[in-house]
Amino acid sequence: MPRNTLKLAVAVSLVATPLLSACDGSTAASDEKVVTVYSADGLKGENDNGWYDQVFKDFEKEIGIKVKYVEGGSGEVVQRAVREKSNPQADVLVTLPPFIQQADGKGLLQKYEPKGSAQVSGGDKAADGTWTSVVNNYFGFIYNKKELKQAPTTWEQLLDSTYKNKLQYSTPGVAGDGTAVLIKAINDFGGKDAALAYLKKLQANNVGPSASTGKLAPKVDKGELLVANGDVQMNFAQSKSMPNLGIWFPARQGGKPTTFALPYAAGLVTKAPHSENGKKLLDYMLSEKAQKQVSEIGGGFSARTDVKAADANAVALAKLMNDVDVFVPDWNDIDKNLASYVEDWKSATGS
Repeated sequence: MPRNTLKLAVAVSLVATPLLSACDGSTAASDEKVVTVYSADGLKGENDNGWYDQVFKDFEKEIGIKVKYVEGGSGEVVQRAVREKSNPQADVLVTLPPFIQQADGKGLLQKYEPKGSAQVSGGDKAADGTWTSVVNNYFGFIYNKKELKQAPTTWEQLLDSTYKNKLQYSTPGVAGDGTAVLIKAINDFGGKDAALAYLKKLQANNVGPSASTGKLAPKVDKGELLVANGDVQMNFAQSKSMPNLGIWFPARQGGKPTTFALPYAAGLVTKAPHSENGKKLLDYMLSEKAQKQVSEIGGGFSARTDVKAADANAVALAKLMNDVDVFVPDWNDIDKNLASYVEDWKSATGS
C-alpha cells in the first residue's frame, strides 16, 4: 500500500512532515516513555478515527508511553529501516507481505513473540518468531458505484474502452497493494508470462503509476477513476466517508473471484532504541481488547483466531468475502524473486 507522504505522530496527533525529519532519534534517545513505529498506511484514520488512533490513544493512557508514528509505503518503510540499520530509529516495524519477509531477511527484526501471538494462525506469523500479524486483511479492487451501475466481475472486462484513462493501480515493488496486483494476476492467469501479457494489454487503459494506493480511493469516489486496486480493510474504512466506493474481486472469465490474505505484520526492530517499549506496544496491539476493535473501528479482520467479532462491520465484511476463493501465495518464492518480477513487469508495461 502506499505512499509517498510520511507522517509523524506523537501519541495520535499526526502532523505531515518530510521523510528525513520525521524522526531524527534525538528525542527518542533521551525519552524512555516513547516508542517509534514505522508503518505502511491503512490503519490510521483520515479523521483520527482509525484503529491505530484508538489503540495508540488507549496505549498511552493505560501504559503511559507515547507513540511516535512514521507512515510510508510498504517497501518504503523497510528501505528506511535498512538505511538506519547501523543506528536504528524505529522500535516497531509494521508492513505487508512480501515486505515483512524482506525485512526479516535483511536482519531488521529481532525475535519476539507478543502475548496473544499463540492465537495467531501459523501462516500469519514467522516460524522464527520475528514478526506476527496484528490485523488480517485481503487484497481487492474498488469501483465507482454511482458511475457503474454494476460492478465489473472479470479481468477481461477491464480491457474494454470504457475504462480508458479511468483505471489505475499502484506501482508493484513500491506499494504493497500494487505488488499484490502482480501476485494475484500471476495466480489467476496461471503464471508470470500470461499475467504480464495481460497487464501489457491493460496498460492501454491505465492512467499511469502511483506510489500511493490510498490516494486512489478518493479519485474513484469522485468518478475521476472508475476502477482501482486497494485492500478490503482500507477501502471498507474509507467507504464510510466515500459513499461511491464498492469493493470487488476480479475473476478470470468463466472462473470464480479470488483474493489472498494481505495482513499487517509487525515486528520488533533489531537493536531498537526502546526495545522494551516496543514489546509492550506489540503485546497491546494483540490484546483481546485491541483485537476486538479491529473490525469495529478499523474495518479489518482480527489476527487472533479466538477473537470472534460480531459487530455490524464484522457481519458486513463476512458477507463481502462470501464465495471468494482465498489462495495462499508462495511468499518464499515471491520474496526471493520479487525484484526480477518487478523488472519484468516494468519491461512488459513500459513503466
